[in-house]
Amino acid sequence: MHPYPHVYSVSASGSATGIVPVSSKGVPVIDTAAPPEFDGPGDVWSPETLLVAAVANCFILTFRGVARAAKLDWERVECQVAGVLERTEGVTSFSRFKTRATLQLAAGADRSRAHELLERAEKLCLIANSLRGERELEAVIN
Repeated sequence: MHPYPHVYSVSASGSATGIVPVSSKGVPVIDTAAPPEFDGPGDVWSPETLLVAAVANCFILTFRGVARAAKLDWERVECQVAGVLERTEGVTSFSRFKTRATLQLAAGADRSRAHELLERAEKLCLIANSLRGERELEAVIN
């Protein structure tokens, strides 16, 4: 890992209507627009869906790290995150994020330890830790 601080640079451009391409060096451009809830087309990523996707993606990457360090034998993890956007006192923001993680363990793996590691991943996720909304984890272990 590189020493801190890390800087992540992204560029976006747009006109009065239409798609807003988002880019960063070395990765494909992502087309974005307002979500349907804000009268957007609904067929491209929005800033809101990208933010919630970042929480899900970070959870899985964090779980990989903690499971590797703990030598947990697992096969697959799936993650769904629901972000709730609300307007309170004139400010629109995400008030909570509910993460549902479904973990498929290898035969003979410690279910209790796996649950602890899922909780640890949720607590260590740097994206979720950077947001103000309340967080909830529902863990399902198979």
